[in-house]
Amino acid sequence: MAQPDRPVHSYRIGEAAAMLGVSADTMRRWVDAGRLDATRDDHGHRIVPGDRLAAFARELARPENAESEGRPSSARNRFPGIVTDVVLGDVAAQVEIQAGPFRVVSLISRESAEELALVPGAPATAVIKSTNVVIERR
Repeated sequence: MAQPDRPVHSYRIGEAAAMLGVSADTMRRWVDAGRLDATRDDHGHRIVPGDRLAAFARELARPENAESEGRPSSARNRFPGIVTDVVLGDVAAQVEIQAGPFRVVSLISRESAEELALVPGAPATAVIKSTNVVIERR
């Protein structure tokens, strides 16, 4: 099916940084180092074309990054963050992680939560493998 003409999305440095969960300073350093292409708009603000930002985001999220850290996995959705809440039940635990701007809540066994020493303030990564993901357009 042919796609109708679509506007080319572009993002200012702060917007691009928010999408990748990094600071605007980090985004500027990546641009200055040549890791990510950016142009300037009529007002001199740096603009990152959406297609280049998408390609860069894919590169950052490469599965090889996890494998190089000794965690090979078939799961491709990784959200590193910090545990913000743990509610222990008799059998299950509800664990909340803040991963950049994203809140991830998971129900796991109490035994797993205790073995992983999941407490507020602990670093953790939400690893998601799912066959059902809802996508919303902003």
